[in-house]
Amino acid sequence: MKIADTYKKAKNNGLVLSNMTLMEHEQVVFCQDSETGLKAIIAIHNTTLGPALGGTRMWNYDNEYDALNDVLRLSRGMSLKAAISGLDLGGGKAVIIGDSNTQKTEVLMRKFGQYVESLGGKYITAEDVGMNTKDMEYVRMETKHVTGIPESMGGSGDPSPFTAFGVYMGMKASAKYKWGNDSLEGRTVVVQGVGHVGENLVRHLSEEKANIIINDIDDRRLDALSEDYAVRIVRGDSIFDLDMDIYAPCALGATVNPDTLNRLKCKIIAGAANNQLADEVRDSQTCSDKGIVYAPDFLINAGGLINVYSEIKGYDRESSMNQTREIYNTTLEILKKAELDSITTHVAALEIAEQRIKNRKSS
Repeated sequence: MKIADTYKKAKNNGLVLSNMTLMEHEQVVFCQDSETGLKAIIAIHNTTLGPALGGTRMWNYDNEYDALNDVLRLSRGMSLKAAISGLDLGGGKAVIIGDSNTQKTEVLMRKFGQYVESLGGKYITAEDVGMNTKDMEYVRMETKHVTGIPESMGGSGDPSPFTAFGVYMGMKASAKYKWGNDSLEGRTVVVQGVGHVGENLVRHLSEEKANIIINDIDDRRLDALSEDYAVRIVRGDSIFDLDMDIYAPCALGATVNPDTLNRLKCKIIAGAANNQLADEVRDSQTCSDKGIVYAPDFLINAGGLINVYSEIKGYDRESSMNQTREIYNTTLEILKKAELDSITTHVAALEIAEQRIKNRKSS
């Protein structure tokens, strides 16, 4: 399928509305360049609070429709993430279709940078899954609308440590709410996905003497971490049948779904992955019904966004860390609001984020 045909398929499947917007998105740009092999999609969800900032993910999607669905959901999540974190940013995201290990080149990244530049600052990119700070250097050669560039170039570098720290704060707040004590010592935590963010989360958990189980599709990552930390490796989807206190999804989304929820024995779900709930309404309600505390993903994984936002204003690492630390208090507030209002934690977080956007529109 040619990438231009993806739009037609989306329209036929109800993603494209009569006013030609996608899931209330302001703009969706399909990027294709035969010379470099670039096939990408940039989705700008909402710019009410400011320019749309969100990372670029390079992934070998099965088809372009899956890529479109992913970028639409991810960009909406970025709007919510920025809003609930009090940032003057909108939500956007980009995906590049391809294998980041074999198809990523300097010319491809620079061509992508040209597409970002063509949007005139409405979209600001950064790194995400399958990308690194070196890739952002190449993008930076073609556009100034990029964050997450190396510190040597005046940027903030890899945002992963901040993302992991925010998740850690959200996890501790969830523990405080559930058990009355935020200590994770002795708690069994399953970290599913040990890339840059997952590894940093493992480090925090290890320092607090949690019992850590790790899982990933990359055996090399698992073996490497097992040499550095006292962790137990469990491969495959058998992780969902383990006895655990906390499930921390830190890879791709939708791992919280009817199948896994029927198997999970955890009391808390708190991780770094975006769009963890396969169906927001259904699965958040199931978590509530089962007595599982779900820490909204777009809240607790906002540390990386907070960090790169600081880069736009004039980078201050200490300020970024302090603001990321506040995820603890915000998480507690949302968990208590959900209980008080008899709603799910996801709905509680969603209401707060959407209200901030509505308030800005009416001001």
